[in-house]
Amino acid sequence: MKKLILQGHLTHEGAGVKLKRIFAHDHTDLTDPFLLLDHFGSDNPADYVKGFPWHPHRGIETVTYMLGGTVEHGDNIGNSGTIGTGDIQWMTAGCGVIHQEMPKPSKGMMHGLQLWVNLPKKYKMMEPRYRGILENQVPVVKIPGGEVRVIAGTYKDVNGPVKELMVDVEYLDVRLKKGMTLSHTAKKEYTSFCYLIEGTGEFDNTKLEQAHLILFTEGGIIAAKAIEDIHYIFVTGKQLGEPIAWGGPIVMNTQEELELAFKELDDGTFIKKKKNNWQES
Repeated sequence: MKKLILQGHLTHEGAGVKLKRIFAHDHTDLTDPFLLLDHFGSDNPADYVKGFPWHPHRGIETVTYMLGGTVEHGDNIGNSGTIGTGDIQWMTAGCGVIHQEMPKPSKGMMHGLQLWVNLPKKYKMMEPRYRGILENQVPVVKIPGGEVRVIAGTYKDVNGPVKELMVDVEYLDVRLKKGMTLSHTAKKEYTSFCYLIEGTGEFDNTKLEQAHLILFTEGGIIAAKAIEDIHYIFVTGKQLGEPIAWGGPIVMNTQEELELAFKELDDGTFIKKKKNNWQES
């Protein structure tokens, strides 16, 4: 299997939140349908408390997974509240959302992951929607020497709480004790990755250190082994194979579509009225 190790780099986003950007613009030809993965947080509130004030999105889904601490959120389509440790916010921007995400000061580590999933061309301008999933709504599958939290997709016939995805995505949170192993299936024409949150492990016979990612762009079996206790996410998604025009928080297929989005932001027409171009069953 072809594989690539990504270490990411430190940067600042929002109003000055310190984070580690694992992948983004430079790797879109390899990470399709995923656009960006950030690992944010710190034990120092000064590194994150200014948060991500009101900003727009269009053409993508943002998936925020809290590993510690709390974040308050709100958006222009009427959603507001707080997500805490183990909670997930799966937001489909579609034709346009304006929202904010504001971490709250906490004792100890406040941290989490944000993943951007590209939307297919036919769903770029769909009606926005928001899913808030609490920790106790995520099923946990016990395995020898560990556990798997099923956030999206299916593991051992257990379905995650995130349904009706515009892109076929599986998102698992895995913990393994030292010496234990687990295998994941990477389908043909899917992009898969393991991001190691804690510990040291081997993935497809390649050693991976904490806060590093191993990316697979072909199908096959990915064998994970815990050299020491490990905590990682396994994410896989069907490749779109579509052109990308990316400007800040907006991702479209053409430069013309991107320019139109920013013109609408300036004109005050960015937010669209409800459209019946998708339905929930």
